[in-house]
Formats: sequence, structure tokens, C-alpha cells
Amino acid sequence: MILRRIEVNDRESIERLSKAASAIIKDYYDPIIGPEQNDYMIARSYTASVITKHITEGHNFYAMEDNEDIIGFIDIYPRGNALYLNKFYMREDFRGMGLGSAMLDFVKKEARRLELPSIELNMNRFNPTAVIYEKLGFRKIREEKIDIGSGYYMDDFVYSMTLD
Repeated sequence: MILRRIEVNDRESIERLSKAASAIIKDYYDPIIGPEQNDYMIARSYTASVITKHITEGHNFYAMEDNEDIIGFIDIYPRGNALYLNKFYMREDFRGMGLGSAMLDFVKKEARRLELPSIELNMNRFNPTAVIYEKLGFRKIREEKIDIGSGYYMDDFVYSMTLD
């Protein structure tokens, strides 16, 4: 397993990431927010053109790969005084193997490298993995309800982890 940065000029990897990310998100969030809102959000966030745009805007996408197969991914970027963990997902059949912890360790190293004292993320308030993030040291700092259009909202908790 390797964690590999996706570069803006690597169209093939961006296409592969788009396909893998869409499938992972579809699988994970359909039961939580419903397929209609999830499909809407996938179209707004996980197409190759949107991923490319985000990379040009300073997002850093990394794919966790197992023999050319993307099994997980992260999207991080500095935001204010924190490293924002915008995306952090693993395919279901690879969860519980320690790969997510390795990815989080990488995120912590990047925050330290950038001299940012914390990591922040948004999480859907109905996401059952919130307890895992809390065990890893994240603390809920506020709630947000963000209008994303077409009558849909992201109803989130914001979590933060202060680095030592």
C-alpha cells in the first residue's frame, strides 16, 4: 500500500480518483443522507474537472493505492491556522486494517511540516464514525449547516485536533 500525491497534470490518476472516490462516497453516504442528495454532492465534488479545479486552488489530494487500485483518499489544504482535512475516506473492504491511522499520521506530519498547530474537519452529524475521530483526539468545536443548493444542506459538526 502506498499513499501517492495526485498531480494536476496527471489526468489518468485524476480520472481514477474520481471514479474510486465516487464509488466510496456512494457506498458510504447513501444510507446516511440518501441517494438523491449524495448523487448531487458527488456531482459537485468528485468529478475529474472538480478535482482538477481544487488542485489548482491549493488542495492536495493523496490516493491510498493497492496495486494500482485506489482504496482510499485524502484532500488537505491549509485554512487559517489549521490544516483542513477536507476528504478522508477508505473503501469499506479495507477499513479496520490500520490504513486510516497511517493516513492520519501523514496528515499530522503535513500539518507539522507546514507549522500549523491543528487539524480541522467537517463531519456529517449523523456519521457513525464520529466516535472514532474522538478516540483519535479530535474534539467537536461547533456545528454548521451549509446550504449547498437545490434544497440540500450539509448538516455538520466541526472537529479539531490540536497537535503537540
